[in-house]
Amino acid sequence: MALAERINMPQRPRQDGDVVLGDDFVAPEALVEKEMQARRNRRGLLSLNRSPLTRKIIFFNLIALNFLVVGVLMLSTSQDSLAVERSNALVSQAELIADVVEAQLPEAAEPLQLGGVPDVSRTLEGLDLRQGISLYVFDSEAQSIASAQGQGLPLQAEMPEAGSTVIVDSLSWIWSKVAAPIQPDTAAQLPSVEERAALLSQQAMTGVTKVESGLSADGGTIFTVATPVQHDGRVLGVVALSSAAGEIDQQQREELERVLQMFLIATLMSIGLSLVLASTIANPLSDLAAAAELGRARDDKQKAGGRIRIPDLTARPDEIGRLSGALRGMVSALYDRIDNNEQFAADVAHEIKNPLASLRSAVGSLRMVKKEEHREKLLDVIDHDVRRLDRLDRLVSDISNASRLDSELVKEEQEAFDLMKMMGNLSEYLGQQAGENGVDFITDLPGEPVQMMGLEARLAQVFVNLITNAISFCEEGDAIRVWARRRENRVLIVVEDTGPGIPEQALTKVFKRFYSERPENQFGNNSGLGLAISKQIVEAHGGVIWAENIRPTDADPTSEPLGARFVVGLPI
Repeated sequence: MALAERINMPQRPRQDGDVVLGDDFVAPEALVEKEMQARRNRRGLLSLNRSPLTRKIIFFNLIALNFLVVGVLMLSTSQDSLAVERSNALVSQAELIADVVEAQLPEAAEPLQLGGVPDVSRTLEGLDLRQGISLYVFDSEAQSIASAQGQGLPLQAEMPEAGSTVIVDSLSWIWSKVAAPIQPDTAAQLPSVEERAALLSQQAMTGVTKVESGLSADGGTIFTVATPVQHDGRVLGVVALSSAAGEIDQQQREELERVLQMFLIATLMSIGLSLVLASTIANPLSDLAAAAELGRARDDKQKAGGRIRIPDLTARPDEIGRLSGALRGMVSALYDRIDNNEQFAADVAHEIKNPLASLRSAVGSLRMVKKEEHREKLLDVIDHDVRRLDRLDRLVSDISNASRLDSELVKEEQEAFDLMKMMGNLSEYLGQQAGENGVDFITDLPGEPVQMMGLEARLAQVFVNLITNAISFCEEGDAIRVWARRRENRVLIVVEDTGPGIPEQALTKVFKRFYSERPENQFGNNSGLGLAISKQIVEAHGGVIWAENIRPTDADPTSEPLGARFVVGLPI
Protein backbone atom coordinates (compact mmCIF):
# COMPACT_ATOMS: atom_id res chain seq x y z
CA MET A 1 0.00 0.00 0.00
CA ALA A 2 2.94 2.30 0.63
CA LEU A 3 3.95 1.82 -2.96
CA ALA A 4 0.54 3.00 -4.12
CA GLU A 5 0.73 6.18 -2.06
CA ARG A 6 4.18 7.09 -3.46
CA ILE A 7 2.99 7.08 -7.09
CA ASN A 8 4.33 9.96 -9.21
CA MET A 9 2.27 11.02 -12.19
CA PRO A 10 4.30 11.22 -15.44
CA GLN A 11 5.18 14.76 -16.49
CA ARG A 12 6.45 16.04 -19.81
CA PRO A 13 10.12 17.06 -19.59
CA ARG A 14 10.79 20.75 -19.67
CA GLN A 15 12.71 22.00 -22.68
CA ASP A 16 14.89 25.07 -22.80
CA GLY A 17 14.36 27.62 -25.55
CA ASP A 18 17.68 26.93 -27.27
CA VAL A 19 18.43 28.42 -30.65
CA VAL A 20 18.36 25.78 -33.38
CA LEU A 21 20.55 26.47 -36.40
CA GLY A 22 20.86 24.75 -39.73
CA ASP A 23 19.64 21.16 -39.94
CA ASP A 24 20.25 20.48 -36.23
CA PHE A 25 18.16 17.73 -34.65
CA VAL A 26 17.46 16.14 -38.05
CA ALA A 27 17.17 12.38 -37.90
CA PRO A 28 20.39 10.54 -38.85
CA GLU A 29 20.60 9.23 -42.39
CA ALA A 30 20.47 5.65 -41.17
CA LEU A 31 17.02 6.22 -39.67
CA VAL A 32 15.27 7.70 -42.71
CA GLU A 33 13.84 6.15 -45.82
CA LYS A 34 15.92 5.79 -48.98
CA GLU A 35 13.51 8.12 -50.77
CA MET A 36 14.06 10.69 -48.01
CA GLN A 37 17.84 10.43 -48.39
CA ALA A 38 17.50 11.01 -52.14
CA ARG A 39 15.37 14.10 -51.52
CA ARG A 40 17.90 15.50 -49.07
CA ASN A 41 20.73 14.95 -51.51
CA ARG A 42 18.82 16.76 -54.27
CA ARG A 43 17.94 19.62 -51.96
CA GLY A 44 21.55 20.69 -51.40
CA LEU A 45 22.55 23.77 -49.42
CA LEU A 46 20.29 26.32 -51.11
CA SER A 47 16.68 25.30 -51.64
CA LEU A 48 15.28 28.52 -53.09
CA ASN A 49 13.95 26.81 -56.19
CA ARG A 50 12.13 24.13 -54.17
CA SER A 51 11.05 26.03 -51.08
CA PRO A 52 8.43 28.80 -51.34
CA LEU A 53 8.77 29.29 -47.59
CA THR A 54 12.48 30.10 -47.96
CA ARG A 55 11.75 32.63 -50.67
CA LYS A 56 9.08 34.28 -48.51
CA ILE A 57 11.42 34.56 -45.53
CA ILE A 58 14.12 36.21 -47.65
CA PHE A 59 11.62 38.50 -49.39
CA PHE A 60 10.04 39.83 -46.20
CA ASN A 61 13.41 40.29 -44.48
CA LEU A 62 14.64 42.33 -47.46
CA ILE A 63 11.48 44.46 -47.43
CA ALA A 64 12.18 45.48 -43.83
CA LEU A 65 15.83 46.20 -44.66
CA ASN A 66 14.90 48.34 -47.66
CA PHE A 67 12.47 50.39 -45.61
CA LEU A 68 15.25 50.96 -43.08
CA VAL A 69 17.73 52.14 -45.73
CA VAL A 70 15.19 54.41 -47.43
CA GLY A 71 14.38 55.92 -44.06
CA VAL A 72 18.08 56.53 -43.34
CA LEU A 73 18.57 58.23 -46.70
CA MET A 74 15.45 60.35 -46.30
CA LEU A 75 16.25 61.42 -42.75
CA SER A 76 19.99 61.88 -43.28
CA THR A 77 21.11 65.50 -42.73
CA SER A 78 24.72 65.07 -43.90
CA GLN A 79 24.05 66.39 -47.42
CA ASP A 80 22.16 69.41 -46.08
CA SER A 81 24.98 70.05 -43.60
CA LEU A 82 27.57 70.07 -46.39
CA ALA A 83 25.46 72.51 -48.42
CA VAL A 84 24.93 74.86 -45.47
CA GLU A 85 28.59 74.71 -44.54
CA ARG A 86 29.70 75.54 -48.09
CA SER A 87 27.15 78.37 -48.53
CA ASN A 88 28.16 79.91 -45.19
CA ALA A 89 31.82 79.84 -46.20
CA LEU A 90 30.93 81.50 -49.49
CA VAL A 91 28.88 84.20 -47.70
CA SER A 92 31.78 84.94 -45.38
CA GLN A 93 34.16 85.24 -48.32
CA ALA A 94 31.77 87.54 -50.27
CA GLU A 95 31.20 89.78 -47.24
CA LEU A 96 34.96 89.98 -46.68
CA ILE A 97 35.53 91.14 -50.29
CA ALA A 98 32.68 93.68 -49.91
CA ASP A 99 34.38 94.99 -46.74
CA VAL A 100 37.64 95.43 -48.71
CA VAL A 101 35.82 97.47 -51.37
CA GLU A 102 34.03 99.53 -48.72
CA ALA A 103 37.35 100.32 -47.02
CA GLN A 104 38.61 101.95 -50.22
CA LEU A 105 35.61 104.24 -50.59
CA PRO A 106 36.24 108.03 -50.09
CA GLU A 107 34.26 110.08 -47.58
CA ALA A 108 31.92 111.44 -50.24
CA ALA A 109 31.41 108.10 -51.96
CA GLU A 110 29.41 107.75 -55.12
CA PRO A 111 27.80 104.57 -56.51
CA LEU A 112 30.30 102.14 -57.98
CA GLN A 113 30.94 102.55 -61.67
CA LEU A 114 33.28 101.39 -64.38
CA GLY A 115 36.57 103.37 -64.03
CA GLY A 116 35.32 105.18 -60.96
CA VAL A 117 36.74 105.51 -57.45
CA PRO A 118 37.84 103.17 -56.09
CA ASP A 119 39.27 101.15 -58.97
CA VAL A 120 37.44 97.88 -58.36
CA SER A 121 39.20 95.99 -61.14
CA ARG A 122 42.59 96.69 -59.58
CA THR A 123 41.27 95.59 -56.20
CA LEU A 124 40.05 92.27 -57.61
CA GLU A 125 43.43 91.62 -59.20
CA GLY A 126 45.00 91.53 -55.76
CA LEU A 127 42.65 88.83 -54.44
CA ASP A 128 43.74 85.17 -54.28
CA LEU A 129 40.60 83.22 -55.17
CA ARG A 130 40.28 79.46 -55.11
CA GLN A 131 40.21 77.77 -58.52
CA GLY A 132 36.73 77.65 -60.06
CA ILE A 133 35.30 80.59 -58.11
CA SER A 134 33.82 83.45 -60.13
CA LEU A 135 33.71 87.00 -58.68
CA TYR A 136 31.57 89.81 -60.06
CA VAL A 137 31.02 93.41 -58.95
CA PHE A 138 27.84 95.16 -60.09
CA ASP A 139 26.87 98.81 -59.89
CA SER A 140 23.61 100.09 -58.50
CA GLU A 141 21.92 99.31 -61.83
CA ALA A 142 23.05 95.61 -61.69
CA GLN A 143 25.56 96.19 -64.49
CA SER A 144 28.86 94.32 -64.27
CA ILE A 145 31.81 96.70 -63.74
CA ALA A 146 34.50 94.15 -62.79
CA SER A 147 35.04 90.38 -62.60
CA ALA A 148 37.70 87.87 -61.66
CA GLN A 149 38.23 84.09 -61.91
CA GLY A 150 39.95 82.10 -59.21
CA GLN A 151 43.33 80.65 -60.16
CA GLY A 152 44.41 79.25 -56.79
CA LEU A 153 44.30 75.70 -55.47
CA PRO A 154 41.05 73.80 -55.99
CA LEU A 155 38.86 72.89 -53.03
CA GLN A 156 39.64 69.18 -53.48
CA ALA A 157 43.33 69.82 -52.90
CA GLU A 158 42.59 70.79 -49.31
CA MET A 159 40.72 67.54 -48.65
CA PRO A 160 41.74 63.86 -48.48
CA GLU A 161 41.96 62.01 -51.77
CA ALA A 162 38.52 61.24 -53.16
CA GLY A 163 37.37 57.67 -52.73
CA SER A 164 35.77 55.35 -55.25
CA THR A 165 32.03 55.68 -55.79
CA VAL A 166 31.39 52.66 -57.99
CA ILE A 167 27.90 51.93 -56.67
CA VAL A 168 26.68 55.53 -56.92
CA ASP A 169 28.20 55.99 -60.37
CA SER A 170 26.60 52.76 -61.59
CA LEU A 171 23.18 53.71 -60.24
CA SER A 172 23.49 57.21 -61.72
CA TRP A 173 24.38 55.78 -65.12
CA ILE A 174 21.42 53.37 -65.00
CA TRP A 175 19.07 56.17 -63.97
CA SER A 176 20.32 58.43 -66.75
CA LYS A 177 19.62 55.73 -69.33
CA VAL A 178 16.19 54.97 -67.92
CA ALA A 179 15.12 58.60 -67.52
CA ALA A 180 16.62 59.88 -70.78
CA PRO A 181 13.49 59.25 -72.93
CA ILE A 182 11.16 61.08 -70.54
CA GLN A 183 13.46 63.73 -69.07
CA PRO A 184 13.59 67.02 -71.04
CA ASP A 185 16.93 68.57 -71.97
CA THR A 186 17.18 71.61 -69.71
CA ALA A 187 20.91 72.23 -70.10
CA ALA A 188 20.34 74.84 -72.83
CA GLN A 189 17.79 76.66 -70.70
CA LEU A 190 20.06 77.10 -67.68
CA PRO A 191 21.47 80.65 -67.18
CA SER A 192 25.22 81.23 -67.18
CA VAL A 193 27.18 81.95 -64.03
CA GLU A 194 27.28 85.72 -64.72
CA GLU A 195 23.55 85.80 -65.44
CA ARG A 196 22.86 84.04 -62.12
CA ALA A 197 25.04 86.59 -60.32
CA ALA A 198 23.32 89.52 -62.06
CA LEU A 199 19.85 88.27 -61.16
CA LEU A 200 20.82 87.70 -57.55
CA SER A 201 22.54 91.10 -57.30
CA GLN A 202 19.25 92.82 -58.07
CA GLN A 203 17.78 91.17 -54.97
CA ALA A 204 20.79 92.24 -52.88
CA MET A 205 20.17 95.90 -53.74
CA THR A 206 17.76 95.92 -50.79
CA GLY A 207 20.77 95.77 -48.49
CA VAL A 208 20.47 92.06 -47.56
CA THR A 209 22.87 89.28 -48.49
CA LYS A 210 21.26 86.70 -50.76
CA VAL A 211 22.24 83.04 -51.31
CA GLU A 212 21.05 80.74 -54.10
CA SER A 213 21.94 77.24 -55.30
CA GLY A 214 21.39 75.73 -58.72
CA LEU A 215 22.72 73.35 -61.35
CA SER A 216 25.31 73.99 -64.02
CA ALA A 217 25.04 72.73 -67.58
CA ASP A 218 26.94 69.52 -66.67
CA GLY A 219 24.73 68.87 -63.66
CA GLY A 220 27.04 70.14 -60.92
CA THR A 221 25.79 72.12 -57.95
CA ILE A 222 26.57 75.87 -57.93
CA PHE A 223 26.23 78.24 -54.98
CA THR A 224 25.83 81.96 -55.72
CA VAL A 225 26.09 84.69 -53.08
CA ALA A 226 25.34 88.40 -53.55
CA THR A 227 26.17 90.89 -50.77
CA PRO A 228 25.76 94.69 -50.94
CA VAL A 229 28.56 97.29 -50.79
CA GLN A 230 27.22 99.98 -48.46
CA HIS A 231 28.33 103.44 -47.27
CA ASP A 232 26.42 105.49 -44.74
CA GLY A 233 23.43 103.18 -45.20
CA ARG A 234 23.38 103.57 -48.97
CA VAL A 235 23.86 100.60 -51.35
CA LEU A 236 26.56 101.61 -53.83
CA GLY A 237 26.98 98.24 -55.53
CA VAL A 238 26.95 94.48 -55.11
CA VAL A 239 29.70 91.85 -54.82
CA ALA A 240 28.58 88.46 -56.24
CA LEU A 241 30.51 85.24 -55.72
CA SER A 242 29.82 81.86 -57.42
CA SER A 243 31.36 78.58 -56.33
CA ALA A 244 32.94 76.07 -58.65
CA ALA A 245 30.44 73.68 -60.19
CA GLY A 246 30.09 70.40 -58.26
CA GLU A 247 32.27 71.35 -55.28
CA ILE A 248 30.22 69.32 -52.77
CA ASP A 249 28.84 66.72 -55.19
CA GLN A 250 31.85 64.44 -54.77
CA GLN A 251 31.57 64.60 -50.99
CA GLN A 252 27.88 63.80 -51.17
CA ARG A 253 28.55 60.90 -53.52
CA GLU A 254 31.13 59.48 -51.13
CA GLU A 255 28.70 59.80 -48.22
CA LEU A 256 25.98 58.06 -50.24
CA GLU A 257 28.49 55.42 -51.36
CA ARG A 258 29.24 54.50 -47.75
CA VAL A 259 25.53 54.16 -46.96
CA LEU A 260 24.96 51.96 -50.02
CA GLN A 261 27.99 49.83 -49.19
CA MET A 262 26.58 49.18 -45.72
CA PHE A 263 23.22 48.42 -47.34
CA LEU A 264 24.85 45.92 -49.69
CA ILE A 265 26.67 44.22 -46.81
CA ALA A 266 23.48 44.18 -44.73
CA THR A 267 21.56 42.70 -47.69
CA LEU A 268 24.07 39.87 -48.10
CA MET A 269 24.00 39.19 -44.35
CA SER A 270 20.19 39.28 -44.34
CA ILE A 271 20.04 36.78 -47.20
CA GLY A 272 22.57 34.51 -45.50
CA LEU A 273 20.82 34.62 -42.13
CA SER A 274 17.46 34.14 -43.84
CA LEU A 275 18.79 30.99 -45.51
CA VAL A 276 20.03 29.70 -42.16
CA LEU A 277 16.68 30.53 -40.55
CA ALA A 278 14.80 28.95 -43.44
CA SER A 279 16.88 25.80 -43.17
CA THR A 280 15.76 25.41 -39.55
CA ILE A 281 12.11 25.77 -40.58
CA ALA A 282 11.65 24.84 -44.23
CA ASN A 283 13.99 21.82 -44.38
CA PRO A 284 12.54 19.98 -41.34
CA LEU A 285 9.00 20.75 -42.50
CA SER A 286 9.94 19.49 -45.95
CA ASP A 287 11.22 16.24 -44.41
CA LEU A 288 8.01 15.79 -42.40
CA ALA A 289 5.86 16.50 -45.45
CA ALA A 290 7.99 14.21 -47.63
CA ALA A 291 7.62 11.34 -45.13
CA ALA A 292 3.84 11.76 -45.15
CA GLU A 293 3.80 11.99 -48.96
CA LEU A 294 5.86 8.81 -49.25
CA GLY A 295 3.30 6.99 -47.13
CA ARG A 296 0.44 8.26 -49.28
CA ALA A 297 2.30 7.36 -52.48
CA ARG A 298 2.84 3.84 -51.22
CA ASP A 299 -0.83 3.50 -50.42
CA ASP A 300 -1.78 4.81 -53.87
CA LYS A 301 0.62 2.41 -55.58
CA GLN A 302 -0.14 -0.41 -53.13
CA LYS A 303 3.53 -0.84 -52.40
CA ALA A 304 4.65 -2.81 -49.35
CA GLY A 305 7.86 -0.97 -48.56
CA GLY A 306 7.81 -1.28 -44.79
CA ARG A 307 6.59 1.18 -42.20
CA ILE A 308 6.76 4.91 -42.79
CA ARG A 309 9.15 6.54 -40.31
CA ILE A 310 8.54 10.19 -39.50
CA PRO A 311 11.87 12.00 -38.84
CA ASP A 312 12.52 12.32 -35.12
CA LEU A 313 12.84 16.06 -34.43
CA THR A 314 11.46 15.92 -30.89
CA ALA A 315 14.79 17.17 -29.48
CA ARG A 316 14.07 20.57 -31.00
CA PRO A 317 12.72 22.96 -28.33
CA ASP A 318 10.22 24.59 -30.68
CA GLU A 319 6.94 24.02 -32.53
CA ILE A 320 8.59 21.83 -35.20
CA GLY A 321 9.73 19.46 -32.45
CA ARG A 322 6.17 19.35 -31.14
CA LEU A 323 4.83 18.73 -34.65
CA SER A 324 7.30 15.90 -35.20
CA GLY A 325 6.32 14.30 -31.89
CA ALA A 326 2.63 14.63 -32.71
CA LEU A 327 3.06 13.08 -36.17
CA ARG A 328 5.17 10.25 -34.79
CA GLY A 329 2.56 9.62 -32.12
CA MET A 330 -0.24 9.59 -34.70
CA VAL A 331 1.65 7.20 -36.97
CA SER A 332 2.54 4.97 -34.01
CA ALA A 333 -1.08 4.90 -32.86
CA LEU A 334 -2.19 4.06 -36.40
CA TYR A 335 0.24 1.15 -36.65
CA ASP A 336 -0.78 -0.05 -33.18
CA ARG A 337 -4.36 -0.02 -34.39
CA ILE A 338 -3.39 -2.01 -37.47
CA ASP A 339 -1.42 -4.49 -35.34
CA ASN A 340 -4.38 -4.89 -32.98
CA ASN A 341 -6.71 -5.56 -35.88
CA GLU A 342 -4.28 -8.15 -37.26
CA GLN A 343 -4.01 -9.75 -33.83
CA PHE A 344 -7.79 -9.72 -33.47
CA ALA A 345 -8.20 -11.40 -36.87
CA ALA A 346 -5.63 -14.03 -35.92
CA ASP A 347 -7.28 -14.65 -32.53
CA VAL A 348 -10.74 -14.94 -34.04
CA ALA A 349 -9.46 -17.31 -36.73
CA HIS A 350 -7.76 -19.39 -34.04
CA GLU A 351 -10.87 -19.38 -31.83
CA ILE A 352 -13.02 -20.52 -34.76
CA LYS A 353 -10.71 -23.11 -36.35
CA ASN A 354 -9.81 -25.03 -33.21
CA PRO A 355 -13.35 -25.61 -31.88
CA LEU A 356 -14.68 -26.40 -35.36
CA ALA A 357 -11.90 -28.91 -36.00
CA SER A 358 -12.46 -30.47 -32.60
CA LEU A 359 -16.26 -30.57 -33.12
CA ARG A 360 -15.87 -32.17 -36.55
CA SER A 361 -13.58 -34.82 -35.12
CA ALA A 362 -15.81 -35.47 -32.05
CA VAL A 363 -19.01 -35.74 -34.15
CA GLY A 364 -17.32 -38.13 -36.55
CA SER A 365 -16.04 -40.28 -33.70
CA LEU A 366 -19.42 -40.24 -31.93
CA ARG A 367 -21.01 -42.20 -34.75
CA MET A 368 -18.45 -44.96 -34.48
CA VAL A 369 -18.02 -45.50 -30.73
CA LYS A 370 -20.09 -48.21 -29.03
CA LYS A 371 -19.30 -47.82 -25.35
CA GLU A 372 -21.39 -45.42 -23.34
CA GLU A 373 -18.42 -44.04 -21.38
CA HIS A 374 -16.66 -43.11 -24.64
CA ARG A 375 -19.79 -41.43 -25.90
CA GLU A 376 -19.97 -39.41 -22.66
CA LYS A 377 -16.39 -38.24 -23.10
CA LEU A 378 -17.07 -37.18 -26.69
CA LEU A 379 -20.18 -35.29 -25.57
CA ASP A 380 -18.09 -33.48 -22.97
CA VAL A 381 -15.64 -32.47 -25.72
CA ILE A 382 -18.51 -31.22 -27.87
CA ASP A 383 -19.94 -29.26 -24.95
CA HIS A 384 -16.52 -27.71 -24.25
CA ASP A 385 -16.09 -26.65 -27.89
CA VAL A 386 -19.59 -25.16 -28.01
CA ARG A 387 -18.75 -23.10 -24.95
CA ARG A 388 -15.61 -21.91 -26.71
CA LEU A 389 -17.71 -20.77 -29.67
CA ASP A 390 -20.06 -19.02 -27.27
CA ARG A 391 -17.01 -17.22 -25.80
CA LEU A 392 -16.08 -16.22 -29.36
CA ASP A 393 -19.43 -14.47 -29.75
CA ARG A 394 -18.77 -12.44 -26.61
CA LEU A 395 -15.23 -11.79 -27.81
CA VAL A 396 -16.48 -10.28 -31.07
CA SER A 397 -18.90 -8.03 -29.14
CA ASP A 398 -16.17 -6.90 -26.73
CA ILE A 399 -13.64 -6.16 -29.46
CA SER A 400 -16.29 -4.16 -31.32
CA ASN A 401 -16.88 -2.07 -28.21
CA ALA A 402 -13.12 -1.63 -27.73
CA SER A 403 -12.73 -0.46 -31.32
CA ARG A 404 -15.42 2.19 -30.84
CA LEU A 405 -13.74 3.31 -27.64
CA ASP A 406 -10.78 4.89 -29.48
CA SER A 407 -12.97 7.23 -31.50
CA GLU A 408 -15.23 8.02 -28.54
CA LEU A 409 -12.28 9.07 -26.37
CA VAL A 410 -11.26 11.53 -29.10
CA LYS A 411 -14.70 12.86 -30.05
CA GLU A 412 -16.43 13.19 -26.67
CA GLU A 413 -16.08 16.47 -24.80
CA GLN A 414 -14.52 16.24 -21.34
CA GLU A 415 -16.48 17.82 -18.49
CA ALA A 416 -15.82 18.62 -14.85
CA PHE A 417 -17.29 16.18 -12.32
CA ASP A 418 -16.85 15.07 -8.70
CA LEU A 419 -14.77 11.89 -8.75
CA MET A 420 -15.59 10.99 -5.13
CA LYS A 421 -19.32 11.32 -5.73
CA MET A 422 -19.02 8.95 -8.70
CA MET A 423 -17.00 6.44 -6.62
CA GLY A 424 -19.58 6.64 -3.81
CA ASN A 425 -22.44 5.79 -6.18
CA LEU A 426 -20.50 2.89 -7.72
CA SER A 427 -19.54 1.53 -4.31
CA GLU A 428 -23.14 1.62 -3.12
CA TYR A 429 -24.37 -0.28 -6.19
CA LEU A 430 -21.54 -2.82 -6.45
CA GLY A 431 -21.42 -3.32 -2.69
CA GLN A 432 -24.86 -4.89 -2.92
CA GLN A 433 -23.61 -7.29 -5.60
CA ALA A 434 -20.64 -8.24 -3.43
CA GLY A 435 -22.91 -8.80 -0.44
CA GLU A 436 -25.09 -11.16 -2.46
CA ASN A 437 -21.96 -13.26 -3.06
CA GLY A 438 -21.01 -13.25 0.63
CA VAL A 439 -18.11 -10.83 0.11
CA ASP A 440 -17.50 -7.96 2.52
CA PHE A 441 -17.28 -4.58 0.76
CA ILE A 442 -15.35 -1.80 2.53
CA THR A 443 -14.93 1.79 1.31
CA ASP A 444 -12.61 4.51 2.56
CA LEU A 445 -13.21 7.62 0.46
CA PRO A 446 -12.42 11.29 1.31
CA GLY A 447 -15.41 13.32 2.45
CA GLU A 448 -14.49 16.42 0.45
CA PRO A 449 -15.21 16.62 -3.31
CA VAL A 450 -12.43 15.92 -5.82
CA GLN A 451 -13.12 17.79 -9.05
CA MET A 452 -11.46 16.71 -12.29
CA MET A 453 -11.93 17.06 -16.05
CA GLY A 454 -12.71 13.90 -17.99
CA LEU A 455 -15.30 11.48 -19.30
CA GLU A 456 -17.23 10.43 -16.21
CA ALA A 457 -18.98 7.48 -17.85
CA ARG A 458 -15.73 6.02 -19.17
CA LEU A 459 -13.90 6.35 -15.85
CA ALA A 460 -16.87 4.75 -14.17
CA GLN A 461 -16.44 1.84 -16.59
CA VAL A 462 -12.84 1.44 -15.36
CA PHE A 463 -13.80 1.07 -11.70
CA VAL A 464 -16.77 -1.15 -12.53
CA ASN A 465 -14.33 -3.47 -14.34
CA LEU A 466 -11.87 -3.47 -11.42
CA ILE A 467 -14.50 -4.05 -8.72
CA THR A 468 -16.44 -6.72 -10.63
CA ASN A 469 -13.16 -8.51 -11.38
CA ALA A 470 -12.35 -8.47 -7.68
CA ILE A 471 -15.82 -9.84 -6.86
CA SER A 472 -15.43 -12.63 -9.41
CA PHE A 473 -12.14 -13.79 -7.85
CA CYS A 474 -13.38 -13.65 -4.25
CA GLU A 475 -15.12 -16.45 -2.43
CA GLU A 476 -17.60 -16.27 0.43
CA GLY A 477 -15.92 -14.72 3.46
CA ASP A 478 -13.39 -12.69 1.43
CA ALA A 479 -13.32 -8.90 1.47
CA ILE A 480 -12.90 -6.06 -1.03
CA ARG A 481 -11.65 -2.63 -0.03
CA VAL A 482 -11.93 0.53 -2.17
CA TRP A 483 -10.03 3.56 -0.89
CA ALA A 484 -8.77 6.86 -2.26
CA ARG A 485 -6.20 9.47 -1.28
CA ARG A 486 -5.49 12.92 -2.68
CA ARG A 487 -1.84 13.80 -3.29
CA GLU A 488 -1.17 17.41 -4.46
CA ASN A 489 -2.12 17.44 -8.17
CA ARG A 490 -3.25 13.82 -8.38
CA VAL A 491 -5.63 11.36 -6.78
CA LEU A 492 -5.00 7.66 -6.09
CA ILE A 493 -7.84 5.15 -6.15
CA VAL A 494 -7.07 1.60 -5.03
CA VAL A 495 -9.19 -1.56 -5.36
CA GLU A 496 -7.85 -4.50 -3.33
CA ASP A 497 -9.23 -7.87 -2.36
CA THR A 498 -8.36 -10.91 -0.29
CA GLY A 499 -8.72 -13.32 -3.20
CA PRO A 500 -6.05 -15.69 -4.57
CA GLY A 501 -3.90 -12.84 -5.93
CA ILE A 502 -2.25 -12.65 -9.33
CA PRO A 503 0.35 -15.16 -10.54
CA GLU A 504 3.75 -13.49 -10.66
CA GLN A 505 4.20 -14.28 -14.35
CA ALA A 506 0.85 -12.64 -15.11
CA LEU A 507 1.48 -9.27 -13.40
CA THR A 508 2.94 -7.82 -16.59
CA LYS A 509 0.35 -9.45 -18.86
CA VAL A 510 -3.00 -8.72 -17.24
CA PHE A 511 -3.44 -5.45 -19.18
CA LYS A 512 -2.80 -7.05 -22.57
CA ARG A 513 -5.68 -7.64 -24.92
CA PHE A 514 -7.29 -11.10 -24.86
CA TYR A 515 -5.24 -12.19 -21.85
CA SER A 516 -7.33 -13.91 -19.19
CA GLU A 517 -6.27 -15.73 -16.04
CA ARG A 518 -9.54 -17.31 -14.87
CA PRO A 519 -10.47 -20.36 -12.81
CA GLU A 520 -11.71 -23.35 -14.78
CA ASN A 521 -15.28 -22.90 -13.54
CA GLN A 522 -15.37 -19.42 -15.14
CA PHE A 523 -14.21 -20.54 -18.57
CA GLY A 524 -15.89 -18.65 -21.41
CA ASN A 525 -17.22 -15.86 -19.18
CA ASN A 526 -14.46 -13.34 -19.98
CA SER A 527 -12.92 -12.06 -23.23
CA GLY A 528 -9.70 -10.73 -21.71
CA LEU A 529 -10.43 -7.16 -22.80
CA GLY A 530 -11.74 -5.54 -19.59
CA LEU A 531 -8.36 -4.56 -18.10
CA ALA A 532 -6.96 -3.58 -21.51
CA ILE A 533 -9.90 -1.23 -22.03
CA SER A 534 -9.47 0.14 -18.50
CA LYS A 535 -5.83 0.93 -19.14
CA GLN A 536 -6.73 2.62 -22.43
CA ILE A 537 -9.28 4.87 -20.71
CA VAL A 538 -6.98 5.77 -17.80
CA GLU A 539 -4.07 6.66 -20.09
CA ALA A 540 -6.39 8.74 -22.29
CA HIS A 541 -7.02 10.85 -19.16
CA GLY A 542 -3.28 11.24 -18.54
CA GLY A 543 -3.22 8.73 -15.69
CA VAL A 544 -1.55 5.40 -14.86
CA ILE A 545 -2.79 2.00 -13.72
CA TRP A 546 -0.96 -1.07 -12.49
CA ALA A 547 -1.50 -4.30 -10.58
CA GLU A 548 0.38 -5.83 -7.65
CA ASN A 549 -0.01 -8.54 -5.04
CA ILE A 550 -0.64 -7.78 -1.37
CA ARG A 551 2.03 -9.20 0.93
CA PRO A 552 2.81 -8.68 4.61
CA THR A 553 5.70 -6.37 5.40
CA ASP A 554 9.08 -8.16 5.17
CA ALA A 555 7.37 -11.29 3.88
CA ASP A 556 9.11 -13.80 1.67
CA PRO A 557 8.51 -12.69 -1.97
CA THR A 558 7.88 -16.30 -2.91
CA SER A 559 5.15 -16.77 -0.30
CA GLU A 560 1.49 -16.93 -1.19
CA PRO A 561 -0.05 -13.43 -1.63
CA LEU A 562 -2.81 -12.19 0.64
CA GLY A 563 -4.74 -10.77 -2.29
CA ALA A 564 -4.53 -8.51 -5.34
CA ARG A 565 -4.37 -4.72 -5.57
CA PHE A 566 -5.11 -2.46 -8.57
CA VAL A 567 -3.97 1.16 -8.35
CA VAL A 568 -5.28 4.00 -10.55
CA GLY A 569 -3.60 7.42 -10.52
CA LEU A 570 -5.36 10.37 -12.17
CA PRO A 571 -4.29 14.01 -12.53
CA ILE A 572 -6.62 16.65 -11.10
